[in-house]
Amino acid sequence: MSSKHTVVLIPGDGIGPEVASATRRVLEAAGAPIEWVEHHAGLAALEDGAEVLPESTLGAIRAHGIALKGPCTTPVGKGFKSVNVQLRQALDLYAAVRPVRSLPGVKTRFENVDLVVVRENTEGLYSGIENVITDGVVASLKVATEKACTRIARWAMDYASRRGRRKVTVFHKANIMKLTDGMFMRAAERVSERYPDVAFEELIIDAACMRLVQDPSRFEVLVMENLYGDVVSDLCAGLVGGLGVVPGANIGDKMAVFEAVHGSAPDIAGQNKANPLALLMSAVMMLNHLAEERGDEAAKASAVKIKTAYDQALSDGQKTADIGGSLGTKEFADAVVERI
Repeated sequence: MSSKHTVVLIPGDGIGPEVASATRRVLEAAGAPIEWVEHHAGLAALEDGAEVLPESTLGAIRAHGIALKGPCTTPVGKGFKSVNVQLRQALDLYAAVRPVRSLPGVKTRFENVDLVVVRENTEGLYSGIENVITDGVVASLKVATEKACTRIARWAMDYASRRGRRKVTVFHKANIMKLTDGMFMRAAERVSERYPDVAFEELIIDAACMRLVQDPSRFEVLVMENLYGDVVSDLCAGLVGGLGVVPGANIGDKMAVFEAVHGSAPDIAGQNKANPLALLMSAVMMLNHLAEERGDEAAKASAVKIKTAYDQALSDGQKTADIGGSLGTKEFADAVVERI
């Protein structure tokens, strides 16, 4: 397949438009078979007089099946519901996928991290179902369904099998939450029986986090419920340099949204200081997804070119300030383009 793929671009808020522009430039230099249609979400959509997640944006993603999204602002403790949560629920993007890899030239405590966090994206405590019981008493509801537990386990095991990963580890708290986390753990164990080429293990999450920071090289694919995945995926990002150097995706059976997982950083917006690497890496994930799902070798070739180029740039010391360099957003994109 050689025709171009239409991708919905959501630049996002704060530094989003800057990192989105840098990413587009790199993809164009690599000859990626992409045509962009731009839509808004978050504060940018509100400023246009629309809802925080306009139906036109959702409709475009449904029509084209794929999107690349910059960071959107979410108010803390008040205001509108997270754009990310709304997207996942509206489009049934049930698998949040966060590859975490040690990068050349980015100095961290570990040099051999190469794991993938797979997070159930549609239920659990993260669903935000909360109620006031009486004055001074509130409750938050944790929902687990066998359907959701089984499909995320199947997605993780299938991913591991296709990508040559040798082990999937379930993080849970089934010793305390025997019904909800117990269901999750048992569903994963049942699914694992269909994948003899992939080893299966389950760990109580507190002990698992301890092992993660002691020796992350023992893990390959991690799968867990929603709130645990939110916390653990950021912990893993910290092992390799932070949220500015890891990609992310929210994937369903029919649609996928690839995104930078860091915040919108309004304090440095418009100052050419933001690191575009997270969104660029997410775009590489997107190209690989297109290659796998739609059989497009041109998308795969572009992904290889871009990944090779940014790895080389980092090895050569071409970095933004957040990871020990001195380049601005545009200059880092220039460095990657020069190496394509």
